[in-house]
Amino acid sequence: MAKTSAADAAAVKKLKGDLSAGTLGRLYIFHGEEAYLRDFYLGQMKKKLLSAGMEAFNLHTFQAKECDPKALGQVIDCLPMMSQRTMVVVYDYDLFKAPADHREALAALFADLPEYVCLVFVYDLIEYKADARTKLAAAIKAHGAVVKFSRQEQGDLVDWIRRRFRALDHDIDSELARYLIFLCGDLMTGLISEIGKIGAYARHRAVTRADIDAVATPQLDAVVFQLTDAIAAGDFDKASSVLADLLHMGEPPIKLLSVLGRQLRQLYSARLAMEERKGTGYLVELWGMRSAYPAQKLMDAARRFDRSWCRYAVLEAARTDLAMKSQVGADGEELLIDLILKLANRPPKTGIA
Repeated sequence: MAKTSAADAAAVKKLKGDLSAGTLGRLYIFHGEEAYLRDFYLGQMKKKLLSAGMEAFNLHTFQAKECDPKALGQVIDCLPMMSQRTMVVVYDYDLFKAPADHREALAALFADLPEYVCLVFVYDLIEYKADARTKLAAAIKAHGAVVKFSRQEQGDLVDWIRRRFRALDHDIDSELARYLIFLCGDLMTGLISEIGKIGAYARHRAVTRADIDAVATPQLDAVVFQLTDAIAAGDFDKASSVLADLLHMGEPPIKLLSVLGRQLRQLYSARLAMEERKGTGYLVELWGMRSAYPAQKLMDAARRFDRSWCRYAVLEAARTDLAMKSQVGADGEELLIDLILKLANRPPKTGIA
């Protein structure tokens, strides 16, 4: 299971502590895929450092194309106006791909930042990749902090979802919160809008699965899971409807097939794991899942599929993939529909392990 590293967790914890104590440093690198947390802490820093009403004078922002050591040096030299500190935020400037002379100048700049400055490099659209061999990396290590905002562990995410619903005068139980994560993904950035939609739609204080299903936008993997569920139930009309929804999502058929093929391989592995008396932990480790919830969903689904059907489905998906990639002028949608027809016309035999 992918987990936040101890170093990453320590960096976020220290940032929280410095915010509470009013001891924020002079240099930060913010990166990581959880943009919601990154933007939240950036906002908290602005509130802590900048006097209300004076942000226009004490907050300086740069996009990558506007940034160079000279421009940075000029705003860093600007004393704060009616405030203790100034804040400089630079977006998507790749420090380690800057020209060599710029990297040298930046290293010197970082080593001599005045106490009143807080300089933050935010990596949003690009990935942060440091080169530990450089003077620039040494300067960042000596004078700054690198904070990675990673995806949250499921337990923390469930607690956060429940708090967000309470703020909207709704309650959601932990099992439904895990279902929401399975359906919509585990990034807070995406979940916050889904929570808002569900909260506005739900008529009662307690959120139900029907509320979630009515308005939440599922991620691709979750829709494909619905497709295999419909096939297992022998409901070809539902399977056809889900496939139509998938095609209307605008994703290329080859991508849809890739996700479906992976889902079928996972299902096969769950069926084999069940027969070998292996639990969800085995699937979590095998597929690098972040929590046991999707593994349990696979185990539950695998009870409705026999081993021969799973093997047949994986082989047919592989044959369809080969046809899409090798046949000149192949119609991807037609091949995908043909695959679903083959799977639906060979109903699985339920096998309880």
